[in-house]
Amino acid sequence: MVGKITFYEERNFMGRSYECSEDSPELYTHFLRCNSIRVGSGNWMLYERPGFLGYQYFLRKGEYPSYQHWMGFNDYIRSCRMIPAYQGSYKLNLYENFDFLGRSIELQEDCPSLYERFQPRGVRSCGQVEGFWIFYEHPHYRGRQYLLWPGQYRRYSDWGAQDGRVSSIRRVTDF
Repeated sequence: MVGKITFYEERNFMGRSYECSEDSPELYTHFLRCNSIRVGSGNWMLYERPGFLGYQYFLRKGEYPSYQHWMGFNDYIRSCRMIPAYQGSYKLNLYENFDFLGRSIELQEDCPSLYERFQPRGVRSCGQVEGFWIFYEHPHYRGRQYLLWPGQYRRYSDWGAQDGRVSSIRRVTDF
């Protein structure tokens, strides 16, 4: 599947634009700021800093007339990555301690409020990740976002977080 995303410097799809159809670790040469986006196809993760670092923003097909519409903290988008289509099963094991230790929780479905459902003391590591998942800092898919690719995450810094605050979790499923 080929993805398509168009970045605009001004709100409401105005000003200079740049169309992208692949991962791009450095977008700064194409535009100075990003105030609106059209996602023509695919699911994308946008990053505040070059090299897929900093705040992350998940966008699926649709129109985002201002950075507030994608829960952005500002108009900085410096890199982007298309999330590949995935047809397999979804599985995620969460652990309260680093290195897959302590109490664990297995998920196979979205969870809008991790604390209401399981009451963990935090998420410090995550193992046996099947499928693509997004961790959210706050319940009901709000706050900072972190994309998890299939694999093992021995500590929360491995998925880009500064602490183990994960309050809701969603699968990346709609392609």
